[in-house]
Amino acid sequence: MPITKQYLKSKPECKVTFNIPAKEASSVAVAGDFNDWKKMELKKLKNGNFKGQMKLPTDKSYEFKYCIDGEWKNEEEADRYNWNEYAAAENSVLEL
Repeated sequence: MPITKQYLKSKPECKVTFNIPAKEASSVAVAGDFNDWKKMELKKLKNGNFKGQMKLPTDKSYEFKYCIDGEWKNEEEADRYNWNEYAAAENSVLEL
């Protein structure tokens, strides 16, 4: 479940691309503290991957998870993981 980061030279922002291989899934969303944990649906591509982009301020870290067909999953290649007491589970962390 790779994430790509493209840092902008003109602003303190990073364009983050979520690209999740989930051929069997019918829906994939990403939610985190960057969007108040509201699910952002990702677009299904012809190759079966789901993809979405957003611009985020740099010099921050963000906790997030994927929701794949209603089941919450972590990013396998996250920068790190952080225990969340509220969810009683680890969240993926994106370091920008």
